[in-house]
Amino acid sequence: MAVIRPFKAVRPAKGMEEKIAALPYDVYSRAEAKVVVDKNPDSFLAIDRAETQFPDSVDTYADEVYAKAASMLKDRIAKGDFVQEDKAVYYIYELTMDGRTQTGITACASIDDYQNAVIKKHENTRADKEVDRIRHVDTCSAQTGPIFLAYRENAVISGIVEKVKKGEALYDFTSDDGIRHRVFVISDDADIEAIEKAFDSIGSIYIADGHHRCASAVKVGLKRREENPGYNGSEEFNFFLSVLFPDNELMIMDYNRVVHDLNGNTVEGFKEKISAVFDINEASSGEPYKPASKGTFGMYIDGKWYELSIKDAYKSADPVDGLDVSLLQKYVLDEILGIKDPKTDNRIEFVGGIRGLKELEVRSDKFTDKAKGEFGVAFSMFPTSIGELFEVADAGRLMPPKSTWFEPKLRSGIFIHLI
Repeated sequence: MAVIRPFKAVRPAKGMEEKIAALPYDVYSRAEAKVVVDKNPDSFLAIDRAETQFPDSVDTYADEVYAKAASMLKDRIAKGDFVQEDKAVYYIYELTMDGRTQTGITACASIDDYQNAVIKKHENTRADKEVDRIRHVDTCSAQTGPIFLAYRENAVISGIVEKVKKGEALYDFTSDDGIRHRVFVISDDADIEAIEKAFDSIGSIYIADGHHRCASAVKVGLKRREENPGYNGSEEFNFFLSVLFPDNELMIMDYNRVVHDLNGNTVEGFKEKISAVFDINEASSGEPYKPASKGTFGMYIDGKWYELSIKDAYKSADPVDGLDVSLLQKYVLDEILGIKDPKTDNRIEFVGGIRGLKELEVRSDKFTDKAKGEFGVAFSMFPTSIGELFEVADAGRLMPPKSTWFEPKLRSGIFIHLI
């Protein structure tokens, strides 16, 4: 069963939280990160992406970049920008976006639970992306970006969360993107014990977002075990920073697709091929079509939106093959458009639902030149459900690339776990 334990977080000193809190390191290019840090030097992105402290001529993955991250973290703790909790506690991390609130428990999860699949994954990781975070965590001796975990709602945990949220918040601020962040401390010994026992009764925990950060934290922990053969399992390197959310509060957004060309097909020929597998109807309003249910898709091509509905004969009860992203990949992207591997094919783009459907029109139109007979095409997706994610992970299977887009994103720098 899941070992989810309290910890002594290093966290922003009161009044510094809004300046320090930063979006995850991997949502920015190097140039974008530099702009953010230049505007706000207190942003934790300066530590998460320490190449911002060097000229562009210095490689992003140079040894001195990771050393700089470690020295900056040490210096800012010494300066008083951060404080460390006196005792091991749990934290409540509440995020509100567009009137919808989700509330998680910030804690430390066990690398053994990851190894033995109590903590389940649903996507593969890339070794090159892991290496960067392995070096960052190992050099800083700190985990700075929490892993987004999910669990099936538990009445004991929910009851304690609701009780504690009636008290005073440790932090309460709204970030530039309009997300409200509130943090509360669960310090009562009885509450801590009850939460620990409740998680111990939960059979499975799921990685929602942060597979690379999670794999990196685990590999650093295993490396530290090799370096410390006398370890007893209680050391901090045996655990990784996480925020755990109940499934009934989570929302997965659509993760849409844009393809640069029709693989030699005309518009009419393309639609004819699609109609063998999907019922196709032009959207009546002329507005972007947002699918309303599983098995339906929006398609934008040649300035028009269409509704696609998968025919019953092509549906699948398999937890992976039956996903909408799998159906689109098999019957359209692969068989008609020739995109065999969406991870490596540069003819396809993935657009998170947070950007809106008009973005699909803009991107598709960029590849459309009617005079030359060239057309881009975009597909709007019905979001994968959290239940589908659980089903795939429980089966020990993996989802296709870019199946889920979670919002809001957890901030880095609010909680730091020293290892």
